[in-house]
Amino acid sequence: QVQLVESGGGLVQAGGSLRLSCAASALTFTNYAMGWFRQAPGKEREFVTAIRWSGANTYYADSVKGRFTISRDNAKNTVYLQMNSLKPEDTAVYYCAASRLKFTILEYEYAYWGQGTQVTVSS
Repeated sequence: QVQLVESGGGLVQAGGSLRLSCAASALTFTNYAMGWFRQAPGKEREFVTAIRWSGANTYYADSVKGRFTISRDNAKNTVYLQMNSLKPEDTAVYYCAASRLKFTILEYEYAYWGQGTQVTVSS
């Protein structure tokens, strides 16, 4: 059974940093592009960033460009999200997701999802 398990969320002050991790199991990790999405209270889930299976290509939502960095370690079946210069509007539940062979920003093309980790940024 495929599992994606996020960790690293928490409470941080505005301007601070957090690093999220997402460990994948029971899938051939290099067959999947990985993405991060987030859902703020009362809002729809939105795309944050994605990375190709090789790590060679990444894509970011405009709202996080220059502040967030996605990376992956295929030897550890893990994808990371380094979040710097955090803002209160970054407060959300963050989800990692796996898309088989498609480097995409489209939520419906991600077949597997983690349970989410809460990130709260105080002002």
